[in-house]
Amino acid sequence: MTTQTLKRKAPTARKVAARHGTAQKVRAAKATTGSAFDGFMSWMPFSEEQLHRILLAMILGGAAVLAWVVAGFAGLPAMAGQQLAMIAGDAGFEVRRVDVRGVKNLNELKIYERVLTERNRAMPLVDIEALRQELIQLSWVKDARVSRQLPDTLVIDVVERVPHAVLKKPGNRLALIDSEGNELETVSAARAKGLLMVGGPGAGKQMVALAALLEAAPALQPQVREAEWIGNRRWNLKFKTGQVLALPEGGQASAKALMAFARLDGTNRLLGGKVAAFDMRAPDRIYLRVPDRAKDEAEAKTAAAIAKTAAAEKPKQDKPKAAKEERE
Repeated sequence: MTTQTLKRKAPTARKVAARHGTAQKVRAAKATTGSAFDGFMSWMPFSEEQLHRILLAMILGGAAVLAWVVAGFAGLPAMAGQQLAMIAGDAGFEVRRVDVRGVKNLNELKIYERVLTERNRAMPLVDIEALRQELIQLSWVKDARVSRQLPDTLVIDVVERVPHAVLKKPGNRLALIDSEGNELETVSAARAKGLLMVGGPGAGKQMVALAALLEAAPALQPQVREAEWIGNRRWNLKFKTGQVLALPEGGQASAKALMAFARLDGTNRLLGGKVAAFDMRAPDRIYLRVPDRAKDEAEAKTAAAIAKTAAAEKPKQDKPKAAKEERE
C-alpha cells in the first residue's frame, strides 16, 4: 500500500502581511486599553485588588437582595416574623396591662373595649397604627398616641376635644359640640347651662364662622346666650338680657353690623333697655321693636286726657269759694 503525503501550500506574502497588520492592531488596542485602565486606577483611592473585592461584594449583595425578594413572594419573612413574635410572647412580652392617660370627660370603658382585644397578644404583633385609628373614631378623641411599654403594657395617650357649645337638635335634644361643630355626646338641659346655645338647620357646620363673627366684638361675646342660624344664610343673636339682634347675610356684613351695635351699646346702653329686638339687616339703619308700645301710647293718651279734664274742672270748683270770700 502506498502512502501519499499532502502538503499545504505556503501562505502568500499578502496573507502574511495581513496577519502581521492584525497582530499589530491587537497589540496597539491592548496597550491603549491598559494605559486607560491604568490611568483610571491611578485616580481611584483603592487598588485593583480592592476594586475586585468591591465588585464581588456588589454581586453577592445583589444576589442576597434577589433571594430576599424571592423569599418574600414565598412568604418566608412573614413566617419568620410570626415565629419570632411567638417566641417573644412566650418570654413574657405580651399585652397584659393598659395604661390610659389624658381622659377627663370620655368614658374610659369605651377605650378599654377596643384595646382589650389585644390582651395576651404578643407585643410585636400589636398593630399600633390600626389601634390608634380605631380610637380616633370615638367622638371625644381628637387625637391619640399608642405606644408599647415593655415588657407587657400598652400606653394610650388621649387628647380630648373641648366642649364649646350646645347644639339644639330635633325633638328637643341637646348635644355638646366642640369649636369645630363635632358632636361629643347628648346632654341634659342642666348640664348645658352656662354654655352657648346654637340652633337652626346646619348650625353645627357654621361654628368656625360663628366664632369669627363673635371675635369681631369681644366686648359683646360674653353677653351672647344663644345663636340661631336662620335660613342657612344669617345669624340671630340672643343676649342674656333676652334681647335679640338680627344680623345681615355674609361674614363681613354681619361682623361690621355687630361692631356697629357694640359701639352703639357702649354709648347708649342698648342692652338691658326697653327695646326687645334690634334689626340691622338694612345696611344704613337699625330698626327697634319695643314690646307693648301701642298699649303704652294708649295709656299715655288716656292719662293726658284725664289730666286735661282735671285741669278744666279745677277753676269751676274754686270760683264759688272766691265769691263767698268777697261777701265776707
